[in-house]
Amino acid sequence: MSSYKFVNFGWDDAKAALLDPVARLIYRSNLLGGDQRITNTGGGNTSSKITEKDPLNGLPTEVLWVKGSGGDLRTSTRENFSSLYQLKLLDLQKLYAARTDKGLKAPAEDDMVGMYNHTTFNLNPRPSSIDTPLHSFLPGKHVDHMHPNAIIAIAASQNCEKLTKEIFGGEMAYVPWMRPGFELGLAMQEIAKKNPKTPAIMMGQHGFISWDSDDKACYTLTLNLIEKAAAYIDAKYQAKGGDATVFGGAKYSTLDAAKRNEVFAAILPWLRGQVSQQKRFIGTVQDDEKILRFVNSKDAARLAELGTSCPDHFLRTKIKPLYVDWNPQAEDTAALKKKLAAGLEAYRKDYAAYYAKCKHANSPAMRDPNPTVVLIPGVGMVAWGKDKSESRVTAEFYNCAVEVMRGAEAIDKYIALPQQEAFDIEYWLLEEAKLKRMPAEKELARQVIIVIGAGSGIGKETAHRLVKEGAHIVCVDLNEAAAQATAKEIEAKYGVGIGVAGTGLSNYGPAIGLAANITDRASIRKMLDQVALAYGGFDSICVTAGIFVPSDTSGHIPDDKWAVTFAINVTGSYLVGDEAFKTWKEQGLKGQLVLTTSANAAVAKKGSVAYDVSKAAGNHLVRELAIELSPLVRVNGVAPATVVQGSAMFPRDRVIGSLAKYNIPYKDDEATDSLVTKLAQFYADRTLTKAPITPADQAEAYFLLVSQRLSKTTGQVVTVDGGLHEAFLR
Repeated sequence: MSSYKFVNFGWDDAKAALLDPVARLIYRSNLLGGDQRITNTGGGNTSSKITEKDPLNGLPTEVLWVKGSGGDLRTSTRENFSSLYQLKLLDLQKLYAARTDKGLKAPAEDDMVGMYNHTTFNLNPRPSSIDTPLHSFLPGKHVDHMHPNAIIAIAASQNCEKLTKEIFGGEMAYVPWMRPGFELGLAMQEIAKKNPKTPAIMMGQHGFISWDSDDKACYTLTLNLIEKAAAYIDAKYQAKGGDATVFGGAKYSTLDAAKRNEVFAAILPWLRGQVSQQKRFIGTVQDDEKILRFVNSKDAARLAELGTSCPDHFLRTKIKPLYVDWNPQAEDTAALKKKLAAGLEAYRKDYAAYYAKCKHANSPAMRDPNPTVVLIPGVGMVAWGKDKSESRVTAEFYNCAVEVMRGAEAIDKYIALPQQEAFDIEYWLLEEAKLKRMPAEKELARQVIIVIGAGSGIGKETAHRLVKEGAHIVCVDLNEAAAQATAKEIEAKYGVGIGVAGTGLSNYGPAIGLAANITDRASIRKMLDQVALAYGGFDSICVTAGIFVPSDTSGHIPDDKWAVTFAINVTGSYLVGDEAFKTWKEQGLKGQLVLTTSANAAVAKKGSVAYDVSKAAGNHLVRELAIELSPLVRVNGVAPATVVQGSAMFPRDRVIGSLAKYNIPYKDDEATDSLVTKLAQFYADRTLTKAPITPADQAEAYFLLVSQRLSKTTGQVVTVDGGLHEAFLR
């Protein structure tokens, strides 16, 4: 085709000419994976049969390079591809035939996956995909297996085979639904032999596969077939009335953006608590035009109940979502919660019945019966996952499912995969084995932790320390730019994950940066609501924000400076704990609150009366809040000694003032780092350990207190002061 409307053509001959054969495969894969209209995140695979030198005998041999298990085509590199001796793969057909002749068809299908290891070329460690036979047994040198919404809409139609012939003629053959694996590869091989001029196969309720002897021609063919399918669907869709009549037309109206956010903020922490009864989940909100068009429609309830069709979809979204028939114009959030509660109870019972009906003697134990997708008219969709990346991909996949339904209903009638077939994919022993091979979750995985004061010093260091253990970090600071800078540092180091769905805060990854004034309750609530929209709720809060106002030259603290010291160091921490407790109670999930006090709380010093007294009050606030917030929330404190290095409380002028106060020699033009080092060592020499106290030392204490390592500790203040004996309690 000379031009494309429904996909992007990205092939660059000049760029491809510079690449070796494997690099050309990666180039093609990245192009295909970069367009979500072609395939979904993590879905589909590509291959090339390439002549290589055998490392054992030096002779040329044909090697199948195929995307291995896991990974995403958009970001795949050479390390994501398996390399297998093509002749050895073909020889496995004899072994499979021998086993199936003995009536061992089902176990033989799964056993073949383990046999792929014996065909590995050049000790490549990448595990092979279950789709490997599809690529090996087809005649093309280059093969693309994609999951485009337009093609799956045809594959998930009641009259798929008839539509395939009508749309593609002899360009595409048809194979009914078969679970991916060896048998499907053999079936495709037979189809290709009987139809030598047909370069593609429609895979019922799954996707399609295409091939060619030239890699650019294969890429172009793949795009042409998707374009043809999408154009056919679009013409039928417009002929039926387009957006005005899609999904039977609108049943409900969309709330405005502000009201949608208000509803989500009101229900999300509670909903997170409900779906996190076994393991905690992180949420992604989506409320764009397409998802709202679906959830508001007359057919939404019917189609949602049918569930998804493509196996790639329901492995993330479960077999079906939870749809709540709530009238956004006539009912309030209390009614919505009531309907959600009833819907969740019914969903769990239905899932348990599905498991009981479909399970086999050797099926894995039933997984979490809570939904991972919740659909609410008027406001949109909430998707859940073990982390932000997974919840975004879950949202993306259900978007794909919605587009599949739209296309299928435009050209025919949407049908879902039969429950038993869906179960056999969801509880496939090979899938279970893959889950068990995944690395153990980090200590703070599935946790959302708010760090207040994250723009600098101890707060910034704490944010970096906690994300290392798998936490999602909400960086909060009075200075929003500073908070966002810390969040960007985290994303630059750890990435933003894959699969971007929705708008606004939902696009964030492991960290976000927000502003809040902790002396203003309304500002705190606004921030907590933003956290709910971003992640669904939160688990812990670390308050590292504080202020130090020294006495003037006469030793006097002005009244306004006294007031602001207590407002930030005492009242602010109280307001954070008190306001956050409302959300913690809504969630019903145990949490942690860690406040920052100081060694000065126990040591009276000249020139810091407001600071010292406020920190003494902070120590007792820890104890009071521990009682008030129990048993749901543990409350503890961290009491640093003077932290000079990396602290926003020690700008150059204060450092110089302190050096002068303690008669420590310095030069006016001396570098700031040198001045800081001198002052830090002075304070260190007053301690028993003689080592400067750093933000990293404090961050370790926050980590211990938000983790479960000290799960029975509450109402305590942990000192991190290097052994400041003046602060020993008497």
